[in-house]
Amino acid sequence: MITVENLTKTYGHYRAVDNVSFVCRPGSVTGFLGPNGAGKSTTMRIIAGLTPADSGSATIGGVRYHDIPNPGTQVGVLLDASAQHAGRTGREILTLGARTMGLPTSRVDEMLELVSLTPSEAKRRVRNYSLGMRQRLGIAHALLGDPKILILDEPANGLDPAGIHWMRQLLRTYADRGGTVLLSSHLLHEVEVIADELIVIGRGRIVAEGRKEELLHAAGTYVQAVPDHAERLTTALQSAGITATPRDAGLQTEATAEQVGRAAAAAGVALLELRRAEGAGLEAMFLQLTSDTQREQPTTGVSA
Repeated sequence: MITVENLTKTYGHYRAVDNVSFVCRPGSVTGFLGPNGAGKSTTMRIIAGLTPADSGSATIGGVRYHDIPNPGTQVGVLLDASAQHAGRTGREILTLGARTMGLPTSRVDEMLELVSLTPSEAKRRVRNYSLGMRQRLGIAHALLGDPKILILDEPANGLDPAGIHWMRQLLRTYADRGGTVLLSSHLLHEVEVIADELIVIGRGRIVAEGRKEELLHAAGTYVQAVPDHAERLTTALQSAGITATPRDAGLQTEATAEQVGRAAAAAGVALLELRRAEGAGLEAMFLQLTSDTQREQPTTGVSA
């Protein structure tokens, strides 16, 4: 289990991580989401003992990473697939890792087969690897010591669709066997498919966390009025203090379906559709929760 409590990290006048707390439990894949610069990588580096925190704590199985004996056999870490010795072969990197952890060299062959790096690819220098191959090698190294916990930062970068599907199955099987996975990714669809728990961070602070189903259920309500009642619906929601944004042919709001339905009924608005905004999925929830931290804003009135 990974436990983060009141974690804070500041660089000069910039607070990268601001009083962050969460728990990643065995048997679960936890998706760690946020815009660029939100504090994800800094948090993961602190957990892995690579960056010191200003305050708070990050423990793995109740102890700090630095205090874990032979940590590679307890925690598998992949934070940067490119941070591998470019002059060594894939096999050499895994062999050195196995020797450091006191593992038999047979484990190297097992991992190469697991991540589908062929014998010829294993003999190639890492400088000649594609990003996808480096990701596979990084995942192999993270799993080399048969750890109970995985910490992965953007592991799907560079993987083709088949590779992403393979990684999804690999992590799902790992968690189903009791492993703990903390996974950061910008591929929101993949996180939505595989994650059990979600943590959303923005400007260094947690803005949402919980079971995936609960968070997506809380994403709001979609409502559509008959065409000649569309403006009346907007007015009715505003009068009820419900903020709504256009989506498709209707509106989406954070309010419950009951609240929206009552507001529409009170105004005599005829509705074509009223339902949970499930179709919006994780992407809509993510954009909504992190709207004030996004670099890109909706482009309106822009001509080509």
